Amino acid sequence: MILATIAFYIFAAVAVVAGFLVIASRNPVHSVLFLILAFFNAAGLFVLMGAEFLALILLIIYVGAVAVLFLFVVMMLDIDFSELREGFLQYLPVGALIGLIVLMELVMVFGTWAFTPEIAAVAASPIPPLNEMSNVEAIGQVMYTQYVYFFQAAGMVLLVAMIGAIVLTLRKRPNARRQVIADQVARTKETGLEIRKVDPGQGL
Repeated sequence: MILATIAFYIFAAVAVVAGFLVIASRNPVHSVLFLILAFFNAAGLFVLMGAEFLALILLIIYVGAVAVLFLFVVMMLDIDFSELREGFLQYLPVGALIGLIVLMELVMVFGTWAFTPEIAAVAASPIPPLNEMSNVEAIGQVMYTQYVYFFQAAGMVLLVAMIGAIVLTLRKRPNARRQVIADQVARTKETGLEIRKVDPGQGL
């Protein structure tokens, strides 16, 4: 029990410090590396809680795919940091307004929690014993029954984000040759096949 407590405090402290350094680091590569460190410590906390499946998913998907992809993208981008810092004051009012709105939402959430503490007993689902149901089965039962609409909404948000990223990064080149599916489908033997007679020793 003492070792588990010590491990919890170590993982929690490193995760909090790494999370702060993610937003405090000036170099984006360092921010991504601190993000990976925060993910590793969060996975350690999941292991201490007995949620090995969530820990493995966090390592495989977020560390092995998402964070590494972020790192590759940040390293490949040629970002002029001096130019980014020049427009900081221009976006400061909008950023302050968004931060104020988020702060008000957090205050409302914590205020509701303080005034109605019995909501935890209503929202929380009882954890079944491990000999009756595995972690994967328990997570699936809760996710696809009680929170299925939120799961679908999260999928729609990710779909919209993916489409937005494609639209923002799409560049139209006027001289590029592109496929026209309608012309390919409407092709016939006469338009798609041409026989040309080539004289010996000469090219087309």
